[in-house]
Amino acid sequence: MSHSRRNLESIINYLTRFEHVVEIGIGRRTDLAVTLENAGVSVVATDITQREVPAGVEFVEDDIVDPDLAVYADADAIYARNLPPELHRPALEVAREVDTAFYFTTLGGDQPTVPVERKTVQEGTLYVAHDGDEQST
Repeated sequence: MSHSRRNLESIINYLTRFEHVVEIGIGRRTDLAVTLENAGVSVVATDITQREVPAGVEFVEDDIVDPDLAVYADADAIYARNLPPELHRPALEVAREVDTAFYFTTLGGDQPTVPVERKTVQEGTLYVAHDGDEQST
């Protein structure tokens, strides 16, 4: 876990600025959600199938392509790790709908399919997608 946490340090630094975040598609990678929760950030994790998450992290089964907006409504930020290109636009639409920031990383050489600001982090690139009038962090 220490190696995983070190590799996520830059992303953690961005997300600990928020009080409440939602992770899209947690899968089996719970290290970031747990670290954020331990840092005092309220975390809701989503996935299209039921997933086991550690104590302190709330799980909601949800599909970002056909979302329950109530899951995301109170979030200060939405984030996703290794988000496939076909989910970039649906995730951004949800973030816009609930008026919140959207951070994500992609798999390998996948490029974002939505307008983004690129943040170079130790782990590669963190993409920040937002409306043009929103200030970046």
